[in-house]
Amino acid sequence: MTDLHPDLARVLLSPDVIQSRIKEIARQIEGDYADAECVVLIGILKGAFIFLSDLSRELKIPHTVDFISVSSYGDSAVSNGAVRLILDLRKPIKNEHVIIVEDIVDTGNTLEYLYRTLKWRNPASLRTCTLFQKERESKDVPVDYLGFELPDVWVVGYGLDYADTHRTLPYVAELKAEVYG
Repeated sequence: MTDLHPDLARVLLSPDVIQSRIKEIARQIEGDYADAECVVLIGILKGAFIFLSDLSRELKIPHTVDFISVSSYGDSAVSNGAVRLILDLRKPIKNEHVIIVEDIVDTGNTLEYLYRTLKWRNPASLRTCTLFQKERESKDVPVDYLGFELPDVWVVGYGLDYADTHRTLPYVAELKAEVYG
């Protein structure tokens, strides 16, 4: 990783470190849902698709995958805090064991909105899983499975993006402030 893109300041998490933590999260979920008939993993698009893909392949318990898409940023990099549903689930989740799979909890607005929205649909259980969480104050949203805490800087890679760029990097890196500032 010596050939960093000029937009990037430094690598924060290598691919090996990320994959190792995903395996640990999968084992934790398997233990918590060992007696469940099936678990529904709901990935939040676009950011969670890489994490959800790797996590679902690691799980050795019965599970299905669905997606939901929300927007809180629009076309700019600055969120106004409002969240809107863009793509809903394909199937009802009533009486299902559900895990919301998110890429990152930053302000917590998106996860809080989805948690509240999905809770109204009467799942048997509802938990949250995020690979990343910023080390700063965010909404009081339960995070049941957490991969890593990240510094309060703009991060990209492994599903995280800046204006739809750098999302597919296999590692997580800090974006240079002059790129988004």
